[in-house]
Amino acid sequence: MSDPSQKPEDELAGTEQPFVSHLMELRDRLVRAMAGIGVAAAILAIFPGPAELYDLLAAPLVANLPAGTTLIATSVISPFMVPLKILLMAAFLLALPVVLYQVWAFIAPGLYTHEKRLVMPLVISSTVLFFIGVAFCYFFVFGQVFKFIQSFAPKSITAAPDIEAYLGFVLNMFLAFGLAFEVPIAVVVLARLGVVSIAKLKDFRGYFVVLAFVIAAVVTPPDVVSQLALAIPMCLLYELGIWAAQFFIKYTQPPKEEEASSS
Repeated sequence: MSDPSQKPEDELAGTEQPFVSHLMELRDRLVRAMAGIGVAAAILAIFPGPAELYDLLAAPLVANLPAGTTLIATSVISPFMVPLKILLMAAFLLALPVVLYQVWAFIAPGLYTHEKRLVMPLVISSTVLFFIGVAFCYFFVFGQVFKFIQSFAPKSITAAPDIEAYLGFVLNMFLAFGLAFEVPIAVVVLARLGVVSIAKLKDFRGYFVVLAFVIAAVVTPPDVVSQLALAIPMCLLYELGIWAAQFFIKYTQPPKEEEASSS
């Protein structure tokens, strides 16, 4: 029996300092992430520069416009704001590994060993897949889509796209393809958390094909090229996700599950 003269311990004793230290660490991680983005923005501002970044982004469209046609700015501040927005977008993408590392360094101490085996590979692979989706959209989809659209334009119409509208279109397409290429990550996470089994994922193949084409029809322009360019990779990546899920489930089992599976 405990001594009645002894004061009961405060249940909240010692919790304030750890909470404050976590907030301070979170602040430091955010500052480092913002500093990484700032350094990337400074480098890109010097070379190649905001205007050159916009020219690079507009190259797939300009290449498919009639000779001598350029993009226009309908707002007074658009020639300044649009390249600045592109600079910040490019700086974030360039500094994304630094940002993700800060996120990883903040959450890693609270994870078990088998959870760390899952999180770090997923962070790296999700970043790589997002970049691959953006690159696929820029180097392949844009050229085919703009060529397809210009082939339908009447000769009496001179295309002169607005730079702000083009920026919005590019960002939407980058986001759509970047997220679409995250299909394997979503499949792996759902399977590892036990939300769905591998057998159910395999049975869902036919439904996912339909779902992929529906998503492509909603998020891409109303042309066959961009819809096929989004739907077909999604279907292939779904199969990749099923294969990867089997590997991750085996590799990231907790110690108790590993002992049970080996016995």
